[in-house]
Amino acid sequence: MQVWQPRRSRPISALRLDAELMKPVLQWLAPAGPKARLSTLIFHRVLAQPDPLFPTEVDAKRFDAICAWLRAWFNVLPLDEAVQQLREGRLPARALGISFDDGYADNHDVALPILSRHGLQATFFVTTGFLNGGRMWNDTMIELVRRAPGPELDLSALALPALDTLDLSSLEARRQSARRLTMALKYLPLAERAEKVAHVEVIARQRAVVLPVDLMMTAQQVRALRVAGMQIGAHTVNHPILQTLTDEAARTEIAAGRRQLEDIVDAPVKLFAYPNGKLGQDYSARDAALARDSGFDAAFTTHAGHSTARTDPFQLPRYTPWQTDRWRFGLQLARNLSKA
Repeated sequence: MQVWQPRRSRPISALRLDAELMKPVLQWLAPAGPKARLSTLIFHRVLAQPDPLFPTEVDAKRFDAICAWLRAWFNVLPLDEAVQQLREGRLPARALGISFDDGYADNHDVALPILSRHGLQATFFVTTGFLNGGRMWNDTMIELVRRAPGPELDLSALALPALDTLDLSSLEARRQSARRLTMALKYLPLAERAEKVAHVEVIARQRAVVLPVDLMMTAQQVRALRVAGMQIGAHTVNHPILQTLTDEAARTEIAAGRRQLEDIVDAPVKLFAYPNGKLGQDYSARDAALARDSGFDAAFTTHAGHSTARTDPFQLPRYTPWQTDRWRFGLQLARNLSKA
């Protein structure tokens, strides 16, 4: 006689369980239709391996996990479609867009294969002035501090307040010195900042420090992103603090970056992201008007929050969740959707 035994259920993967638990919460916070809420995530780099100097920077393993969570929990859309559907009141529930800023080469080399493997699309906001062997000004600071020999670095030639000497005596000291040096230059007028960066490059040569020339994408890699189904957005030419520029200079940065990208990808570029992206600190209402007048459909900030049908399409918020645990990561996104 056969003895009855309870039927064993199939094991539920952690990701499937997460999806079953998270989806109702996200569906309630971000319904479909006229009351929809759009989450937009912002990344900059996806490193092949963790960086000891900046261990919180997203690497390939972590980004792969993030993509898996996003695909399980959200309806991930290309940003142009998401913006259009938001305006028309037909955005799906749990809508989310993925964006990258600046144009780092690892966006193509590391992030693109991961996105493609998960069947996700992203928008890459590219600063054109550093393509093809250029280097973001802040990376000049960071890489000098990373690579300079010895326990300290003499920067008296820069004439920066309280930054005559940088402490390089430990990894943590280098990390803090890189941040101090970057912040000291960040809000200088564009011409003065360029002059200081040139001085830093001279100091690097004097210390026999070889600065990298492969951090940013080539034009060919930007085209490859487009061919792979990704979107390209504009992010100015030189990544300036737009608010500090004259009307004409700001207009040129916004419009020229777009034209250069359209020449590269041979397609319209309809989305824009403000460098640094904080209203009143990095850009102003004038710059939002310039983006609109330049023919963009929408522009994105770096203010946390979500977008609704009532959000100014030229000041759409973006959010960077930093938690590495999937539950905490999901709860961060839920809290961001719950903000008024």
